[in-house]
Amino acid sequence: MMNTKQHTIKGSFTLSGVGLHTGEVANMTFLPADINHGIKFQRVDIPGQPIVDADVDNVVDLSRGTTIEANGARVNTVEHTLAALVGTEVDNVLIQLDGPEPPIMDGSSFPFVEALEKVGFEEQNALRNFFEVTEAISFKDEERNVEIAALPLDDYRLTVMVDYNSPVLGSQHASLTDIRDFSKEISSCRTFCFLHELEMLYKQGLIKGGDLNNAIVVVDRVVEDHEIQHLAELFHKPKVEVKKEGILNNVELRYKNEPARHKLLDLVGDLALAGRPIKGQILAARPGHAANVAFAKKLKRVMLEKEKKGLPKGIPNYDPSVQPVLDVNQIYKMLPHRYPFCLIDRIFHLDENSVAGVKNVTINEPFFQGHFPGNPVMPGVLQIEAMAQTGGILVLNTLPDPENHWTYFLSIENCRFKKMVVPGDTVVFSCELMAPIKRGIAKMNGRAYVAGNLVCEAVMSAYIVRKDAK
Repeated sequence: MMNTKQHTIKGSFTLSGVGLHTGEVANMTFLPADINHGIKFQRVDIPGQPIVDADVDNVVDLSRGTTIEANGARVNTVEHTLAALVGTEVDNVLIQLDGPEPPIMDGSSFPFVEALEKVGFEEQNALRNFFEVTEAISFKDEERNVEIAALPLDDYRLTVMVDYNSPVLGSQHASLTDIRDFSKEISSCRTFCFLHELEMLYKQGLIKGGDLNNAIVVVDRVVEDHEIQHLAELFHKPKVEVKKEGILNNVELRYKNEPARHKLLDLVGDLALAGRPIKGQILAARPGHAANVAFAKKLKRVMLEKEKKGLPKGIPNYDPSVQPVLDVNQIYKMLPHRYPFCLIDRIFHLDENSVAGVKNVTINEPFFQGHFPGNPVMPGVLQIEAMAQTGGILVLNTLPDPENHWTYFLSIENCRFKKMVVPGDTVVFSCELMAPIKRGIAKMNGRAYVAGNLVCEAVMSAYIVRKDAK
């Protein structure tokens, strides 16, 4: 199964090399990033060091690769890097580049995956914001004979079919049924092109960094002697070998269907630009960057439409089927409260500035025995107490040893109760820090919701005290 929580990397690392199309050498540094940061590129060689979000709306060029641009900065050929991040389920990372294009390395995602796995991954206390495909979403490009579809599935699987009408490649299929297999099954598959495309790409100012070590060239026609010499010059080799049909310089394929697997790799990378991890089955016939990006734009449109129809902005989206960030046992290892004052059942979001938790209200609550018998209503003061406990988790999470501290109320301001809370309600509590914690004092904006409706709100201040303090 896919990770349910967000992840970043445990440390930084740098890869260096030449870009496939620009031919320019660049150093590429991956840095850990906070919750909800997403994937961002930063051009550190440009004044102001502008940042480019990995977002489909930033795509500006699709000439044999996917190029993004924002804030006056352009990053070429991002798909292999993005595929490696999706394949290792990294949600939050800053990628600094001192050139216009990530290194092509060996033409695959494997060097990136290898470096990511070596530095390691860090789980973060926030749930991943999945886009769940609930009904079929399809795309068709009649001119290129491309079809891509997304179907409902509680996982991420991809199947690609390619057919180049070539005696060398023919029709090929590739599938990825578990994202955890990306590293082993897909990441090492290299970029490729046909011999007849080389001259065109060269004249277009592309493949300046192309080499027989970082790309597969499929020989799909008879080659004359003078062309062989020209190819050697093109790739800066003393000589190259060309079979009647096959792979230039007799390069061995890593898989019989390596081209199809690389097309799947590209699809994984391009769909990352939709901006959220996907739960769905992706089926693609003859995909390419233009179609992949067009489909990613369609996915993003559907995402935005669903968000508009969903909960109002700012209301935490609680999904009881997803594993919590903290369960009751973990919550009350941090909080000192015990029965009958254990008022939070789950924490489902937790980062440096905000927290969200859940209280399931039942008729068995001890306070219902005396609070309006015959008309059970959860006392407002206990709603505030539950909100404070949720905020207490946020405050204590900033400490290396939360079990050695207490949190006490200092003040409650602007407290309002909007609706009654009754048995059967699931109350979602949300707290956000209004300013950084200073001198042990935390000020939070707290809200409580039932079925997306605000039931109470307050501004709370708390004081952090060590248990051994006198």
